[in-house]
Amino acid sequence: MDFAVEKIEKARKAAEILMQLHRDGALGGEIMPEDANPGLPKSAEENYLYFTLPMALNYQRNSYKLWEAANQTAQDAETADIFSPMAVVEMEIDVLREKLLKHKVALQPNRHPQIWLRLCQTFTEHFDGSVNKFFSAQGNSVLQIKDYMTANKKLFPYLSGAKIMNYWLYVMLQYTDAAFADREHITVAPDTHVIQATAKLGLISAEDMLNPNIRLVVSELWNAVFAGTDWHPIDIHTPLWLWSRSGFAAQLWHTNENNQ
Repeated sequence: MDFAVEKIEKARKAAEILMQLHRDGALGGEIMPEDANPGLPKSAEENYLYFTLPMALNYQRNSYKLWEAANQTAQDAETADIFSPMAVVEMEIDVLREKLLKHKVALQPNRHPQIWLRLCQTFTEHFDGSVNKFFSAQGNSVLQIKDYMTANKKLFPYLSGAKIMNYWLYVMLQYTDAAFADREHITVAPDTHVIQATAKLGLISAEDMLNPNIRLVVSELWNAVFAGTDWHPIDIHTPLWLWSRSGFAAQLWHTNENNQ
């Protein structure tokens, strides 16, 4: 997808400003949703699983409430075993449902437990219950991980969606000791906030917003912006997300209608 040179340059300047505002704390976000966690060692398999399984339920809901629920569940002796794939595959579905609903990790009593179970079956049957082994089997390569998940979508319900998958890999870099040789292939996770922020910058039009492929458009736009730079596309995700979530409280010169 081709983008005008002027648009790319405009987006790059906006990215510089937003990332600096984020570093300065001007966008808020001192506490991110995933900061609600049990504080496990970064290298622990339990830590990898903690930041993987709830991610598949992170759609059309408040991220802060999801991770608060996940943290409560992980620290409750009666429910903590749902983060063990090998334990989950041995559970009756009604037991799993009850545990997921107790602290509201699951909001949908039928669909959410099935998603959780399917992921646990995948990791147990193919990777000895280990997310780390899954990464290793793909050469710790973002491209290989994404290719495998895309080719085997039924094994990774919702986690294999472009938006969640990219954000999940970003979270793994932030909260575990996962190391990917090709981090640059983690693209922007084009959720509602990222799309709205991209529009606020004047980088996509009202007509673009009606495009059923708007997520792809936004993702490819930011890929083009960071091509040939020292930054990677996912670096702009959190600044865009926080800026939109704050109601665009921080003023950027790009938001001036006369400059769009």
